[in-house]
Amino acid sequence: MKKGKVLLVEDDQNTRNQLKWAFSDGYKVFLAEDRENSINIFQNENPQIVLLDLSLSAYEEGEVEGLIILDKMIYLNPKVKIIVVTANEDEKNALKAIKMGAYDYYLKPVNIDELKLIVKRAFNIYELEEKNLKSLIKEVSENKYGDIIGSCPQMFDIFNFIESIAKTDTTVLILGESGTGKELVAKSIHENSLRKDKPFIVINCTAIPENLLESELFGYEKGAFTGAYAQKKGKFEMSDGGTLFLDEIGELSFILQAKLMRFLQEKEIERVGGNKSIKIDVRIIAATNKNLKAEIEKKCFREDLYYRLDVVSVTLPPLRERGEDITLIAKYLIKKFCEENKLNQKYLSREAEIALRDYNWPGNVRELENIIKRSVIILPQSLITAVDLKLGGKTELDDAKSFKEAREKMETKFLKEALDRNKGFVNRAAKELGISRGTFYDLLKKYGIEPD
Repeated sequence: MKKGKVLLVEDDQNTRNQLKWAFSDGYKVFLAEDRENSINIFQNENPQIVLLDLSLSAYEEGEVEGLIILDKMIYLNPKVKIIVVTANEDEKNALKAIKMGAYDYYLKPVNIDELKLIVKRAFNIYELEEKNLKSLIKEVSENKYGDIIGSCPQMFDIFNFIESIAKTDTTVLILGESGTGKELVAKSIHENSLRKDKPFIVINCTAIPENLLESELFGYEKGAFTGAYAQKKGKFEMSDGGTLFLDEIGELSFILQAKLMRFLQEKEIERVGGNKSIKIDVRIIAATNKNLKAEIEKKCFREDLYYRLDVVSVTLPPLRERGEDITLIAKYLIKKFCEENKLNQKYLSREAEIALRDYNWPGNVRELENIIKRSVIILPQSLITAVDLKLGGKTELDDAKSFKEAREKMETKFLKEALDRNKGFVNRAAKELGISRGTFYDLLKKYGIEPD
């Protein structure tokens, strides 16, 4: 098995030798005593773990040498796990290091066994993140649900729904807030259906003026109105044999609702200005962010049309309720936009991931996509921080009054995420983090976390 790499940055020779002796059995160890040597080794050897003494001798008075090195290393490789070693009296800088992206901290004097445990856990997390990224890339490339990314229970329900109705010809109604991915679900249903080799046509009922929407949907005959110089097929005819996705169906006028109702009953249409019925074989998938039952009560939507559309329906969860999916989607989008724009791969800082999960996402996946795209294209550096995301509001670490409180907040979130990834199984979560089952239970008890 290939050994992991650990870089020890320490200006005290005795401590360097002690740490080298302690870690040489399990890791390939590199030693550095100052900024220049540490950065050179870091660039040449690309270690997964760095043990960094914050109190290195500074080149200039007033500088915190360890923080300068930390900032440079994270800029060069945001994936690296940096464990800062500090004295009790340097709590302020230790907290700053964590906010800058350090993985963990350790207080002097050094206890080798404790430090080994922290390094082992950091290495396990590094390996897990690498594995998860590779798995995500593989899953997306092989994903039969198109660009729909998700691993939370709600999304597995959506995948099961797609699987169960795709091969049928039934009308589908997709509900959910704006930006939740209704068009992606509609496209996935089409691509997993027997109609997949036929057209998938999308029309947004709010994007076209009402006076033009009828001819856009149903087509028109020559001379039907001023400017109709030739016959034109509408979206219904263009999607013959395939699927027509009607987005924002709740915005249709009563006149168009009546014409849609006729199609659903008779499977035929008439072009504007025409009197000939045209048979159309098309599956209808409709979507809305409105409460159609409330619209019926307000006399804004036909009740008979609602029941024709709502043969089978599904409600997509808002992004804020999807937990770990938020960072999963963000990482996928970062990779996608970096490749599309021929940019070097970029990464989220630890605090940026927390900020993404803490944000309310009123615009859902569409808003996340816009924020990630902007960050990838505009930012020159490879590390995307919480500040770069410009989400507004505070993260949990911003509210921390002390280094101890910041550590507790991070560990609580860390433990909960490990449990979520492992479906509540403590043994699996403990193994993933590289700690014993007993230690994991002790931490759960310490922070008042109940495994599901």
